[in-house]
Amino acid sequence: MVFKPEVWSARTLVALRKNLVYAGPTVVNHDYEGEIQKQGDLVHIRMVGDVTVSTYTAGSTISYEDTPDAETTLPIDQSDMFAFKVDDIDRAQAGDELAQRTDNAGYRMADKADQYVAGLYTGVVSGNDLGTVSITTGDLAYNNLINLGVQLDEANVPEQGRYVVVPPWYYGLLLQNDKFVRFDASGTTDGLRQGLVGRVDGMDVLKSNNVPVITGDDYAVTAGYPGAISFANQVSQVEQLRLETTFATAVRGLHLYGAKLVRPDGIALLCASQT
Repeated sequence: MVFKPEVWSARTLVALRKNLVYAGPTVVNHDYEGEIQKQGDLVHIRMVGDVTVSTYTAGSTISYEDTPDAETTLPIDQSDMFAFKVDDIDRAQAGDELAQRTDNAGYRMADKADQYVAGLYTGVVSGNDLGTVSITTGDLAYNNLINLGVQLDEANVPEQGRYVVVPPWYYGLLLQNDKFVRFDASGTTDGLRQGLVGRVDGMDVLKSNNVPVITGDDYAVTAGYPGAISFANQVSQVEQLRLETTFATAVRGLHLYGAKLVRPDGIALLCASQT
């Protein structure tokens, strides 16, 4: 084996990373996280039924309705893996390369899950779909987020925890609107959550490169609240092992997850066109 004379820098360049927001707690709920055992599991989600309210007349006989709970299932039908090896000589010169590569693999798996959740916008109810709108100015960008918030109001979506996810170009237009830029108008200084860039009409504005492209330069800008989408995931295995046929260490991991739009009326969609 030929020894590589160059000494690798301890500060290995880390791949550029985008914000991952769709599978985070701002956008989805993780209420059923602990129920995953294996791929193919079905997580059962109870949907509390509505109770009918009727007029009461003194002396009338009261009848009691049955209120059976509806049920939906969240299939754990997504499975991603990684597997890599690092030769002993390379590892000696690179420092803790195993940890760095494992961290990178974890990010890549999270990114894939983030894109999967982003694609659930297609299940929105037709009444909450605002259609295609040309977004070419800061005013159009801001005002159409207001329209999304109004649609959530009309659909009786809870106000607490509302969000909207926009692509970077949309965010750039928002920065041209004084109502969004000024602190007293945006109403937040909280930048701790990944992707959070401001607030509009009580909604956290999140920026992501995973906003789906519907067609051409039309992007699926979605607003909603965490109760609309259930997400469950588990990194079921991460293991390190010595390879038998070479002087190298391998690491492999398995990520199981599933997501479902359990309340299609809990999100609203804007097909935002750049042109």
